[in-house]
Amino acid sequence: MRVSRSRSLAEWLAYVQTVHPRSIEMGLDRVHQVLDSLNISALEYTLITVAGTNGKGSSVGLLEAILVETGYRVGAFTSPHLVHYAERIRVQRLPASESELCRAFAMIEMARGNVPLTYFEFNTLAALLIFRVQNLDVAVMEVGMGGRLDAVNAVDADVGLITNIGIDHVKWLGSDRRQIALEKAGIMRPARPVVVVDPDPPPSLIKHAHEVDARLCLLDQQFGYQVNDGVWDWWGPQQRQYRALPKPRLVGPWQVRNAAGVVMVLECLSRRLGVSDKAICEGLRSVSVPGRFQVIPGGPEIILDVAHNLEAVMAMSDQLQHMERRDRTIAVCAMLSDKPVQQIAAMLAGLIDRWYVAPIEDSRGVSGEDIHYGVVRGLGAGSEDIVIQCASVTAAFEQARSRAGPDDRIVVFGSFHTVGDIIKRLKLPST
Repeated sequence: MRVSRSRSLAEWLAYVQTVHPRSIEMGLDRVHQVLDSLNISALEYTLITVAGTNGKGSSVGLLEAILVETGYRVGAFTSPHLVHYAERIRVQRLPASESELCRAFAMIEMARGNVPLTYFEFNTLAALLIFRVQNLDVAVMEVGMGGRLDAVNAVDADVGLITNIGIDHVKWLGSDRRQIALEKAGIMRPARPVVVVDPDPPPSLIKHAHEVDARLCLLDQQFGYQVNDGVWDWWGPQQRQYRALPKPRLVGPWQVRNAAGVVMVLECLSRRLGVSDKAICEGLRSVSVPGRFQVIPGGPEIILDVAHNLEAVMAMSDQLQHMERRDRTIAVCAMLSDKPVQQIAAMLAGLIDRWYVAPIEDSRGVSGEDIHYGVVRGLGAGSEDIVIQCASVTAAFEQARSRAGPDDRIVVFGSFHTVGDIIKRLKLPST
């Protein structure tokens, strides 16, 4: 079949956002129809699916690093991207090429007929097409939203991983952890293992696992970990243990918990994909996931964190409080419209000395006026003088940097868009 490659990647990306009338439309029917047309059914590689509220990207990065260190050929699919679209689809930790992406989009366009795919559905199908011709041993795919009705769930994973379960995307997933857990549990499959890293999973998740006869692996029950003097130990089924593992290169105490879940996933696959102690250690040391409490030393110190919901901001706040104090902590913040701006500001009220807020150039972004209002409301009376509204994220960052002293700290957070703009501004790597 001859496939047209006349569109550039930028043109394809602009086009695929117009195919479905809504930017987000949950459901698997459309993806299944096009998968059938593309003749993508049984996968020829091992598939790991990662769902959860926070920690998904870090867990994918950890799995990717360890498996590549072992010598396997590894594909990874994540979202959203920070700077370049190609970050979403990687093979051997390298982004897909523009020609690969354009060819995949052209094939999907030919196969879909009148099926109105969403942007994310195009993304997922493109990853599966690219993976099909890459002779992979294993692919790691991150769920975009929820699990049950997310496009990634159209293919059956050999192992599922569910990270923490928090309140986010309430319009689509529900307003409490019980409902959200059920959506995440949708990635479970009969007789296949699912690793749950959340230390307190809602009963609805456990009940669903029993109903579908999934092999449930719970933190502190089927596996666990213990931190000791800069290293950590892991234990699992049948007295399996790893001693004195290095902490992940990623910042934050929660990353050891993510790594513990990743090691359990690898144990579940040990008969199919053997992994050595050395590869685990090297993967933990080499993993890189930009924008996850990424510290850039200097005067001022800069921290980039994609934290965008209450649980993630709480973790960011805890980490900041355990760091060496600086003269002032200055926030650069922009968020999407479904985020609890006022609650987040209130959570950080005693930690941030000055705020520079801005709109995001996205249809779902909070306007400059609304984020300014939300932060001021969250901080309380008398806070107007410390909240400065700026025209853009980069303008907010430059204002913050020009007014910061060498002993200050600038924290950029609120969304992938926010952090991505500053990674691009500072010319930092985004993969």
